[in-house]
Amino acid sequence: MLDRKMVVDSIGRPAEPTGQGAQERKAQEAVVRVLGRIADVPEAQWDACARGDGASTDPPNPFVSHAFLRALEESGSAAPDTGWLPQHLLFEDDQGQLLACMPCYLKGNSQGEYVFDHGWAEAYMRTGGDYYPKLQAAVPFSPVPGPRLLVRDGAASIERHALLLEAGRTLTDRLGVSSLHITFMSRDEWRLAGKLDYLQRTDQQFHWHNGGYDDFDDFLGALASRKRKAIKRERRCALSDDIAIEWVAGNDLTEAHWDAFFAFYQDTGARKWGRPYLTREAFSLLSETMADRLLLVMAKRGADYIAGALNVIGADTLYGRYWGALEAREFLHFEVCYYQAIDYAIAHGLARVEAGAQGGHKLARGYVPAETYSAHYIADPRLRAAVADYLARERRAVAEEAVLLAAESPYRKEPGQEPR
Repeated sequence: MLDRKMVVDSIGRPAEPTGQGAQERKAQEAVVRVLGRIADVPEAQWDACARGDGASTDPPNPFVSHAFLRALEESGSAAPDTGWLPQHLLFEDDQGQLLACMPCYLKGNSQGEYVFDHGWAEAYMRTGGDYYPKLQAAVPFSPVPGPRLLVRDGAASIERHALLLEAGRTLTDRLGVSSLHITFMSRDEWRLAGKLDYLQRTDQQFHWHNGGYDDFDDFLGALASRKRKAIKRERRCALSDDIAIEWVAGNDLTEAHWDAFFAFYQDTGARKWGRPYLTREAFSLLSETMADRLLLVMAKRGADYIAGALNVIGADTLYGRYWGALEAREFLHFEVCYYQAIDYAIAHGLARVEAGAQGGHKLARGYVPAETYSAHYIADPRLRAAVADYLARERRAVAEEAVLLAAESPYRKEPGQEPR
């Protein structure tokens, strides 16, 4: 358990990133604040930063929205008792207007992160160091790529991105903790972090891209014949024995749906990692505040639900998140999580499906490799040097694997024809 007394109210003005203009230097007269509850941040101001370009009412990536993060905190899912103590960084102007922010947590473990640093922790502890607590700038329990440096649109936006990175380093040093880890960040953020001497890490996921398909059969037509036949067989098998699929979203979501889904989630979560990360209340809170961005894909036999997957709907992306089932059934996981997601994305004109972390088995089902990024500030120079050497070798291995996987693409390769 983490001690709430570790929350820092203010870290003052961090070191000024190089290359800033006089206007931004004047704006930095306001301190960077640290808040221990996102509920204490005005929702409209947080979401204005999460939108970035201000192009829509809701943030394009729903996982960094105020509503999503608040549901995790208020439900007790991302809380000190589970190893997540909020330490959100806020940069305001001298009028109290929020200009930039970063969702950040003091972590007492490495659970629910999906960028694995257990080996670093063990090595450091063997030398007598205390790896925990550490700081984590992330979306708890969700390996979703997207912005982590949330900056309101403006002339000084690049400087504000740099300011958040400097503030994160300052907070790490002020708390006296081992490190700060910014995970599943955007590529542009990752590149900037590297310029500011953060250690850079890469990994990969598998994403499906919409080639302007009319329907699922049109998508299958883009695949090699053997892959197309295999998917058709899997779908027939998964939906035999009178299994039906329902899409439930928006105002149609009820507490009965969440009760059924939570039973699936608990069963599968307990078998995979010991204890499900999200509480039952988290799903109710998400449904209350952002139901229009939630999609449950439920498998049903007769009147009974037997499996389901929760998806979150972004501006142009469907994010597959949690899955569970009460019975083991061949290919049902692929149907509910992957094929139904593709069906939904095509039907609603979404550009992409992101189906979570890892999973080379997704390649044969039309999901192709996509690089992911994280940046790490490690205070102890000895640990930093060891991790830097490891990451250089790991980046090469990730890049080599990506080349090999690309050669195994399931899409048709016809002379002179580029894949859609």
